[in-house]
Amino acid sequence: MTPPPSPVSSTASGANVISTNEGLETITSAPAISVADASVINISGAITDPPLFFDRRNSEIPIEKTNLDPTEAKKGQKSRVESYVKGLLFVGIVFLLREGQAFFVPVVVAIVFTFLLSGPVRWLHRHKIPEVYGAGILIIALLASCALLTSSLLGPATQWWERLPTTATALAAQIDRVRASIPFLSPPVTSNTTKRDLNASPPADPLKEKLTSEGVALTGVIISHALSFTLSAVATVLLLYFLLSAEHWVLSRTVQAIPYKRTRALVISGVRSAQREIGRFLTTLSIINIGVGVATGFALSQINLPNPILWGTIAGVLNFIPYIGPIMILVLLTTVGLTTYEGSLTTLAPPLCFMAIHAIESNFISPWFVGRRLALSRVSVFLSVMFWGWVWGLAGAMLAVPLLIVLRNFCKRNKRYRWLSAYLEDCGKQPASLVSLMKNGKSTTRRNRRTDHQATSPVTTETIKSL
Repeated sequence: MTPPPSPVSSTASGANVISTNEGLETITSAPAISVADASVINISGAITDPPLFFDRRNSEIPIEKTNLDPTEAKKGQKSRVESYVKGLLFVGIVFLLREGQAFFVPVVVAIVFTFLLSGPVRWLHRHKIPEVYGAGILIIALLASCALLTSSLLGPATQWWERLPTTATALAAQIDRVRASIPFLSPPVTSNTTKRDLNASPPADPLKEKLTSEGVALTGVIISHALSFTLSAVATVLLLYFLLSAEHWVLSRTVQAIPYKRTRALVISGVRSAQREIGRFLTTLSIINIGVGVATGFALSQINLPNPILWGTIAGVLNFIPYIGPIMILVLLTTVGLTTYEGSLTTLAPPLCFMAIHAIESNFISPWFVGRRLALSRVSVFLSVMFWGWVWGLAGAMLAVPLLIVLRNFCKRNKRYRWLSAYLEDCGKQPASLVSLMKNGKSTTRRNRRTDHQATSPVTTETIKSL
């Protein structure tokens, strides 16, 4: 009589299995094995595949053990929660910036101008002029230049404001001519009427009614924005004076609050580098845009456009906004051409003049004077303009490039975000080919290098051939 088999058998991979007919199991330690991949030795000794469903009373139960440490699982879950919290925090900060535009825009504008004007204040301080008086001298000079420019433009702007109803009527007439040439946009046409219908009012044009109502609403919006702009400008000037006069004090207190010496050095170098780059960028861009404004005003004066100084100044100011500013100038000059000239060719003369000036400036002058150190990626600049324009409107679009420079300096000095600086700057060199990147990439760990090479070398070769 043969002895009964042992209740514990081993699988082909070394896992212990319990086999019983009475529902009583005894579990022993076993290495990790999955149910789908395990093969089971039954009572007769034959190796069979595991069934899809197991009967506790009459089946072999493979024991599965995971190698995941409970502490590592908790750490992974904690990291996922932290990433979710960081994402929600970022979204909350974005909407906080959008809703708090009236507070954040003056603060950011004052900080950017502090980066621009802190160098002259320090220069005056080295020449025995205290920072309080140096900041006052610079702000008074800045306000005087702005007042002089505003007084010179006030007369032409008033003339255009008085001509606004006539301009709107002329623009509506031009729109009617364009609509008449398009079948589905043409104004309503009256049929043959009788004497009774002669005294009746003509049918209303919905487009003209829309323009009239929008014109009244536009006047109210302009007045409200003018008041808010005045309050923001006053707050910005006051905050700029306080920051310029206490720039050294604020920076020293910030550095003093940092305990580590290396972090202090990174903060000081980052702030000074941002000051130099933002100052160099804004100074160079201001000189270029002044030239664009002068050239635009001169070109518009040659084609006898009324008030060319006003439109030249507007062109120089809006040209501070990358990509979107020139489009706004083209729209304005096209509207002015439609309301000023009668012929089709002379109507397009103002926007064509600016297009020629902008082409020379963007393709030759700006790349030459801005330099490689301040060169930014076009994609990053455009995305920054879109984002800050959505958050803060026109002011955000103007601040997009200085804020991008600050972000690039931060990413360069932080190991965690250093990879992002490669997307923000444009080195001017041709990037490496994808084939060379695939060939020269780092290999895996030494233990799995040979196995990974044997497993992935055909795929890598095919990938390289397809590039």
